Amino acid sequence: MHLRPICPEDADGLTGLMERSSDQTRYLRFFGPMKRLSDRDLHRFTHVDHSDRVAFVVLLGDQLIAVGRYDRLPGTTDAEIAFLVEDAHQGRGLGSVLLEHLAAAARERGITRFVAEVLAQNARMVRVFLDAGYHASRSYEDGVVHLTFPIALTDDSLAVSHEREQRSESRSIARLLTPSSVAVVGASNDEGKVGNAVLRNLLEYGFDGPVYPVNPNVRHVRGVPAFASIEAIPDDVDLAVVAVPADEVAGVVESCRRKRVRGLVVISGGFGESGPAGRDAERRLVAAARASGMRVVGPNCLGIVNTDPAVRLDASLAPQVPGRGRVGFFAQSGALGVALLERARSRNIGLSSFVSAGNRADVSGNDLLQYWATDPGTEVVLLHLESFGNPRKFARLARSVARTKPVVAVKSGRHGGLAPGLAGTSVAVPEQSVAALFTSAGVIRVDTVAQLFEVGMLAAHQPLPDGDRVAVVGNSTALGVLVADAVLDQGLALAHEAPVDIGTGGSPEEFRAALQSAVDDDGVDAVVAVFLPPLVRTPPEEYGRALREVSVGSAKPVVATFLSAEGFLPELTLPDAAGMPARGSVPSYATPERAVIALARVTEYARWRQRPVGTVPELPDVDEERARAIVQGALADSPAGRPLTDDEALALLGAYGIPLLGTRVVTDAEQAVAAADAVGYPVVLKSTAPWLRHRTDLGGVRLDLADAAAVRAAYAAIPAGDPVIVQEMAAPGVATVVEVVDDPSFGALVSFGVGGVATDLLGDRAYRTLPLTDLDAAELVRAPRAWPLLDGWRGAEPVDVAALEDLLLRVARLADDLPEVLGLDLTPVIVGPANPWHGGRSLVVAGGTARVGPPTARVEPGARRMRDLY
Repeated sequence: MHLRPICPEDADGLTGLMERSSDQTRYLRFFGPMKRLSDRDLHRFTHVDHSDRVAFVVLLGDQLIAVGRYDRLPGTTDAEIAFLVEDAHQGRGLGSVLLEHLAAAARERGITRFVAEVLAQNARMVRVFLDAGYHASRSYEDGVVHLTFPIALTDDSLAVSHEREQRSESRSIARLLTPSSVAVVGASNDEGKVGNAVLRNLLEYGFDGPVYPVNPNVRHVRGVPAFASIEAIPDDVDLAVVAVPADEVAGVVESCRRKRVRGLVVISGGFGESGPAGRDAERRLVAAARASGMRVVGPNCLGIVNTDPAVRLDASLAPQVPGRGRVGFFAQSGALGVALLERARSRNIGLSSFVSAGNRADVSGNDLLQYWATDPGTEVVLLHLESFGNPRKFARLARSVARTKPVVAVKSGRHGGLAPGLAGTSVAVPEQSVAALFTSAGVIRVDTVAQLFEVGMLAAHQPLPDGDRVAVVGNSTALGVLVADAVLDQGLALAHEAPVDIGTGGSPEEFRAALQSAVDDDGVDAVVAVFLPPLVRTPPEEYGRALREVSVGSAKPVVATFLSAEGFLPELTLPDAAGMPARGSVPSYATPERAVIALARVTEYARWRQRPVGTVPELPDVDEERARAIVQGALADSPAGRPLTDDEALALLGAYGIPLLGTRVVTDAEQAVAAADAVGYPVVLKSTAPWLRHRTDLGGVRLDLADAAAVRAAYAAIPAGDPVIVQEMAAPGVATVVEVVDDPSFGALVSFGVGGVATDLLGDRAYRTLPLTDLDAAELVRAPRAWPLLDGWRGAEPVDVAALEDLLLRVARLADDLPEVLGLDLTPVIVGPANPWHGGRSLVVAGGTARVGPPTARVEPGARRMRDLY
């Protein structure tokens, strides 16, 4: 299914679609009564003005089945909304989705309210408006319900939209992963062909349904009857795996459209990764598929796998896939996918499903997150990402999923841009934004593919820890000390002063008793067990069974370095009905350091899950309208954007209640003296020249000027040519820096750091995404490594941290309210002890710059297409 806006030039084409439809006597419902839609109606309906009239149509293939439109009421910010939905498609959610799209378009054009008139007997249409999450007022007159409601996004309307999106996308992915029949287009008897490998894997894995090879040149492929085309298959086809040259794919997609195939897995390469011409072909491929309601995995992908015993789908190039498990795995890279699956299999990590998205022209990691969020067979999500298609949506979805299921991700390309093949479907996101995204969303970020599986093993088979206190139990003193060092290096705490060492001659019973004692200790949150081959002849399997049996009965995670082997050893595994590791199985790591790294990542995630969600507080002394007027005034004379003047920046900050030092901008010495008299001595003089800002070493800043003579002398000493700022002298405190950093692909980030050359040199800044909650602000202040300087370092009095948190919340609110503010730099922010000083203020902003311009798309746009509403 496909949703698109109607442009004026679409009228003739839309009429043509109506005429080509198989049902020439179709009627559409218009708020209850039946009405035939004539060519004249269509012509009038689709000639829309992009500011005052907007319409959307819903097409099922070439068949028009629903239309929604609004018309602005003259001279107002209200618009009347109307829908037409074909009878056969009533009650399937089309009205709700059309309302969502129309509201998004209306908000972009300055419309604030919708009005509608609905016949009283059309309760279903009334329910569409009331269930949309908007707060509608109703009145009745002559059998008609008059509805009026503001269309500003609310928590309720967003929740309704996101829930509908989740259901739709989850269902579409489920249909891909649970087909009742599969066709392999390009199947071949040549063992070196991709089509041969896909068909072999489908057959050998035991897919529970018919498999149809498609090859016009042979009668059988691998002993299975072949068909000349997909349309020649006599039965329905749910999924088509396409493995033909790129120039033949378009024809295959058209055949699949006529066959009403539900999903495509395009293994073929030669698309977006090959250059501009390939990207154009890729866009045409996806557009053709979407117009018929087909989802597309790929192109240039490895394929998909579903290990469910009721499905057993291996529609991929992977010759061997892991057994059934509770881990959902998404890999962007097709080339790397085989190696990733083999690594999972070698560690005996069971998967619920696997998708390699390749160029990710349609199905992406975001879609899989929607599916795995409610998939009962998936308890942990692993992501191998090369890029982001929609980072804002990823952040929202990952945060939602991570509240109930661990999401572990490795992101490549941390120190470079996008690979050429990803340019058509991806956006480059700076490393600082990726780090902020993962931190805010609760994603467990790892540095390597090996760590991806090591953390996944732990998250899928052991409980989450309640805290960070770790007990170390083993049979080697040297190894125990290495573990203790690793625990402290990773920011965890040792539960005991020294590791528990049963000695190289310790028996399995002693090992069991030491482990059980650690698990039963209320001062222990997790256990690291280390075991090397003993000098005695007791089989290691007995020690492994002891370790496993203690783990099975433990509510605390247990990890091991057992014989320096990786994965789930037989003696450490509690097998499920299929012989795969069940919960309680103990993951083993080749080195103790790797075991502790995995434990530290999971502990950090557990802490995030235990943390309250936080709230975005209401802030006093905020005048959004005054601030908006300042920004719009600046853009009125400079539509492309510009830095705000010092006076504009000060006014903008003042509108959000940000505490500022008394400041004046002057152009001569006598004005400077008058300004100093006004703000009060002592004062500071600062040049506004960009190369002299904050540069005391170059004479651009003159401090602690106590009288008029000092002001005149300082003004004369500052290099001339630019205005000078006269500002009251701040009391002693710690200098900090607060910024808003704009990322066009991701949105605004708020950053915080302690001021100073050393901090700037080391890049000691912390970042968080918008919106900023009270808990986010508290974490952001404490995140830099220089935090002790604010917390009483070397006997100093701690600063007013609450004032810093309030400032961060105000800056974040400003950035959220005014997306036209593309950059904001508050330097320095002087913060002192919580006891009042300097006029009762413990925090003041001594300097700031701002830049405005056309806003980047910070707010995640509403869906612009519909999929699988049926």
